[in-house]
Amino acid sequence: MAEVAIIVGSESDMKHAENAAEVLKRIGIGHSVDVASAHRDPERLERLVANSEAKVFIAVAGLSAALPGAIAARTARPVIGVPVDVKLEGLDAFLSMAQMPAGVPVAVVGVGNAKNAAILAAEILSLADGAYARKLAEYRNSLRKS
Repeated sequence: MAEVAIIVGSESDMKHAENAAEVLKRIGIGHSVDVASAHRDPERLERLVANSEAKVFIAVAGLSAALPGAIAARTARPVIGVPVDVKLEGLDAFLSMAQMPAGVPVAVVGVGNAKNAAILAAEILSLADGAYARKLAEYRNSLRKS
């Protein structure tokens, strides 16, 4: 089962999805990767969120960066936004995610830092799964050594 659903707004953002997937794979967390634009194909996004069994969503988006907010508006599960540097060094995407209205939270990591989004998702899942907590600790220890 995919416990983390990674959704990118366009194919051009797949490298970020791959970075997040690499971390999740190392920790042993099942995940899925899909492309769905909040603007160009909102019906597809609606279906993905409604039919997903994921416990956490990672949304990668640039420009208007509406994808994380569109997902958060459709679920009460945690959503982690990864802003992509398209214009203004990613600040526009970052602010689009960070300035969500009350009641529709999106956690936001650094611009282009999908690995941190995966680590945050693992931290969330580790609260209820000791095996993930141990594997996450091992992964973080490997980062210290490198």
